[in-house]
Amino acid sequence: MSEEKLQCMGCGVEIQTERPNDIGYAPKSALEKEFIICQRCFRLKHYNEIQDVSLTDDDFLKILNGIGQTDGLVVKVVDIFDFNGSWLPGLHRFAGENNVILVGNKADLLPKSVKKNKLIHWMKKSAKDLGLKPVDVFLMSAHKGQGIKEVAEAIEHYRFGKDVYVVGCTNVGKSTFINAIIKEFTGEKDVITTSQYPGTTLDMIDVPLDNGASLYDTPGIINHHQMAHYVDKRDLKLISPKKEIKPKIYQLNEGQTLFFGGLARLDYVSGGRKSLTCYVSNELLIHRTKLEKADALYENQLGELLQPPRPEQLSEFPELVAHEFTIKHDKTDIVFSGLGWVTVNEPGTKVVAYAPKGVGVFVRESLI
Repeated sequence: MSEEKLQCMGCGVEIQTERPNDIGYAPKSALEKEFIICQRCFRLKHYNEIQDVSLTDDDFLKILNGIGQTDGLVVKVVDIFDFNGSWLPGLHRFAGENNVILVGNKADLLPKSVKKNKLIHWMKKSAKDLGLKPVDVFLMSAHKGQGIKEVAEAIEHYRFGKDVYVVGCTNVGKSTFINAIIKEFTGEKDVITTSQYPGTTLDMIDVPLDNGASLYDTPGIINHHQMAHYVDKRDLKLISPKKEIKPKIYQLNEGQTLFFGGLARLDYVSGGRKSLTCYVSNELLIHRTKLEKADALYENQLGELLQPPRPEQLSEFPELVAHEFTIKHDKTDIVFSGLGWVTVNEPGTKVVAYAPKGVGVFVRESLI
């Protein structure tokens, strides 16, 4: 008789007990527990240690491609603080004919002044511009448990007894969200491994619902243009805010530059004296200097005053690429994907925004 395949409750990977250095390893003693988790999840949960994983992007895409062939409900989770950076391109292809609910997570990070209805309207419009027509749109904070009940009720309403697939990029809070949903339905806490590190879930995790249907947590797709890929694991906390962002306002004259650690830079070229509002993690250092001194400062202080990156990362840190914008409308955001944005309130401003090669930089109608 073949042995029953065991799956890690934390990340969904198949459990094996023979090869300690390979994916899915768990000591034999772990098999006697009610909730079986692999050694990687155990270390992540208890010691916040991360082990590198040998799954490729193609492996993740194969798992997602299967969803289009099924009949179910797709719940797409995005990080509202990094909407475009955490968007899964081509999701409408993965979803097939299935309905999609769009959920903006980490709403607790945005300043309280943001109107919820305006934000939901903005999400609907942005989703449509990106080729997706969700049947419904929600805001939540999985971490704080805000809005979970509402999303859980919507899932129940739209799934018609079918399976549910939760999809999203790495680090948008999918597993935290599913844990919150499980707690909402069953009272069980922290069943699925969560962390601030990208790519915690390795294979589909199957959470049984009623009448034989399941809720699946799918692995996070890695978006290589996310800023998180350019910082040391220890510095993720500097760029991924954990609490409400406090906007920082700078009165700038022409010919001044703002550095965001060493990860991004904004040159204020022309437009008279103006105030710019920065929405980035409260932990990230913003440094102001004169434009004529900016290049030399970057060269001499990258990895020192301008961190992240750390000194030991400098050899592989990509060069910053310039993006020029002339602001034509009132209230425009200049967005650094995965880092935050800077709001310019009046038109007629010329700026140059810099970010590592590959990281998205763009302008949009102001969110706030």
